[in-house]
Amino acid sequence: MSLPPPPLPSPANIPNTLPIKESTRYRRRFVILMVLFLLSLGLNLLLFLVVAFSGGSTTFSGPGAIFTERTLSGNSSSEKIAIIRLEGLISSSIQGHVGIDGMVGDIREQMKLVERDDKIKAVVIRIDSPGGEVLASDQIYRAIKQVRDKTEKPVVISMGSVAASGGYYAAMGGDYIFADELTLTGSIGVIMQTINYKDLMGKVGVRSMVFKSGKFKDILSGSREPEPEEMQLIQDLVMETYDQFLSIVANERKLDKEYLRNGIADGRIFSGKQALAVKLVDGLGTLDDAIAYARTKSKVSEGARVIDYQVPFSLSSMLGIFAKSQTPAIKVELPQSAGAGLELKAGYLYYLSPHVF
Repeated sequence: MSLPPPPLPSPANIPNTLPIKESTRYRRRFVILMVLFLLSLGLNLLLFLVVAFSGGSTTFSGPGAIFTERTLSGNSSSEKIAIIRLEGLISSSIQGHVGIDGMVGDIREQMKLVERDDKIKAVVIRIDSPGGEVLASDQIYRAIKQVRDKTEKPVVISMGSVAASGGYYAAMGGDYIFADELTLTGSIGVIMQTINYKDLMGKVGVRSMVFKSGKFKDILSGSREPEPEEMQLIQDLVMETYDQFLSIVANERKLDKEYLRNGIADGRIFSGKQALAVKLVDGLGTLDDAIAYARTKSKVSEGARVIDYQVPFSLSSMLGIFAKSQTPAIKVELPQSAGAGLELKAGYLYYLSPHVF
């Protein structure tokens, strides 16, 4: 005897799974929101701890940025020695935090803070740079020199691994220059370069067609051989810029200009010990020695605070790490054989040490 077929399920007997799925979806959303909330809470707590234990930071507003004063050592509330760092290639195209002048604007704004702050009794400029653009190097030199000339605060230069060419140019703004025995410095000179690819174009059958308003409009074109008159114009420009560099070194170091021109100011680099022998620096020492000298010259107490300036952490600065700068930067390449090489932009004048090529 066969059993009757089971009854067809009625709509009332069909399990309603929709609420279960909706409930699962809401739970997932809730978990994601809670994770994001806890992450945000953790980041804010971390930021609070950084600010709370930053050693008595003071915040200064600048045009386009906020600098935070960080205490490195000391406990005095009335006397301070500021450290300002000039590091890496010198260029207004390298992104900074203040205004439109890039790293130049950062240095200039920090020097203004030193000038305005009566509690700062001396400043140490820590330079670790092979040089860079002519104009940017000159602007930094003048920003340092302004504090030296307008205030009675000692301006002490402390050279790191390298303070050559444009880095040495900037150092001329100080009262006293310390170099380490192994510092690379000097390299008083100017360079401009371009690439000539005329022969390569001929090999691949490419010709350049130029329409210009004057005979020198394409003076640095790499698609043809330069005329002797053009080469002389460029050389004159280089030598004019070199002469300004020479004049500043001669004036600031109290050295004879012709002694420099016919001797040590031919682009060569020196160790710190060699630079002291030819009077390009005043003494040998570390950053600590420079700070101690600044403390003595300014007659501040041993407890005087040593401070520097930083741009505090913010969401915009964190996002800026992942953003690509819209301004062209000097490209640094690291060849496997010849050390650090620098790709110069055609048509730019540079104060650069030859050891970076």
